[in-house]
Amino acid sequence: MECTVTWTGASGARSGMGFLAETGSGHTLVMDGAPDEVRPDNGGRNLAPRPMEAVLAGTGGCTAYDVVLILKRGRHDVRGCSVKLSAERAPTDPKVFTAIHMHFTVRGLNLPAPAVERAIAMSHEKYCSASAMLAHTATMTTSFDLVDDGAS
Repeated sequence: MECTVTWTGASGARSGMGFLAETGSGHTLVMDGAPDEVRPDNGGRNLAPRPMEAVLAGTGGCTAYDVVLILKRGRHDVRGCSVKLSAERAPTDPKVFTAIHMHFTVRGLNLPAPAVERAIAMSHEKYCSASAMLAHTATMTTSFDLVDDGAS
């Protein structure tokens, strides 16, 4: 796996802290920093997600992918899945994630709650490499809501 990250603010009157990531699969991701009112040259322009927000979003994508795939492979009629991640970071550098809570909302037709619970657990215990890496510094917790598309 490869990725090239390039600083986009290397030229211009206000250099900023924007970056463009080009992935090995041919996609791009823009990242930026927060504005720094005290030292504007050190801050971003708030035009894109922060790099650590991208890490958190990638982790959510990784685990949601697993949950949907596990449910589909179990022949469950899954019709939607979202995960809201809430994270806390260390107060000093490096400001690693210290706690991450993932709340899943899974929609489907007659989805059994134990199957959803098992899919989430399997993602975190076996498949999601992003959450496995972050678990070295962060306490990981999960919860879920189940929305039955067949309920009247």
